[in-house]
Amino acid sequence: MQKKLQNLRLQKIIAIVAIVLFIMKVIAWYLTRSVAILTDALESIVNVTAGLIGVYSLYISAKPKDNDHPYGHGKVEFISAAVEGTLITVAGVIIIYEAINNFIHPHQIKQLDWGIMLVAATAVINYLVGIICVTTGKKNNSLVLISSGKHLQTDTYSTLGIIVGLILLYFLKFWWIDGVVAIIFAFIIIFTGYKIVRTSVAGIMDEADTELVEKMVTLLNANRREDWIDCHNLRIIKNGPTLHLDCHLTLPWYMNMHEAHHEIDGLSNLVKTEFGDSMELFVHTDGCLEFSCAICSKQNCNVRKHAFERKVDWTFENITTDSKHRL
Repeated sequence: MQKKLQNLRLQKIIAIVAIVLFIMKVIAWYLTRSVAILTDALESIVNVTAGLIGVYSLYISAKPKDNDHPYGHGKVEFISAAVEGTLITVAGVIIIYEAINNFIHPHQIKQLDWGIMLVAATAVINYLVGIICVTTGKKNNSLVLISSGKHLQTDTYSTLGIIVGLILLYFLKFWWIDGVVAIIFAFIIIFTGYKIVRTSVAGIMDEADTELVEKMVTLLNANRREDWIDCHNLRIIKNGPTLHLDCHLTLPWYMNMHEAHHEIDGLSNLVKTEFGDSMELFVHTDGCLEFSCAICSKQNCNVRKHAFERKVDWTFENITTDSKHRL
């Protein structure tokens, strides 16, 4: 809960900063009438909208579990990211339209020095806030903060490109540079929007996060106990800042309930040490069967039916499937 409240506070700051930067960019556009600066201003409208939507989604996701939402409200973060990505894409299309219109009806740019300074200031602020968002988002497993932070960082890179174009325009006086710069970064914005939408859809559809599962596999292999004969059908589902892990753990069939529960506690403590309270663990225990003997390295087993043949290291491919394919 503490992490969720921290996410919400940070998202409120993002929304306030977005409004301030939007006002600064509008002033810069009003002074210069540059369509390239308009690119930044339109994207800032998206930042403001996304910031406010992010505040709402994190407010919802911070609510505790209830009877209607037994797994919590974290999925709303994926919806928020999808809306943000869509808005970014729309902004990119609008920018291209304005740039083409500027080619057809060209006009002289004014007060570029002031425009460049204002836009440069917003770039610095954007980047610093973006770093804070991504760092906190990864720490707290918040897709909203990560997507907001990456968007702000991408906005900074595009702003730097726009500044370079404006500087060339300032010295060379080739007014078509303004439209070219706007179109180039409009396509960058559209691609960023696509990636955010793609990530959010993956979360909504519970698409497997290969990197996260690989991290879990490495952790389990490095800390594997002798009685953990096999682990299979492992799945990790993202629910906003919360991760749900379920798997089947094969233990010696002769263990009593207390002994089996002790092994599950060991697995749970291992996972929580690595991932903290963001990870919820659901483990189904299986008693070993005759075919398990060949891959079981347990010493001094009085009920072994077959000699030990080989140790099977867990990988992404075999830990996420059924155990019978091991031999």
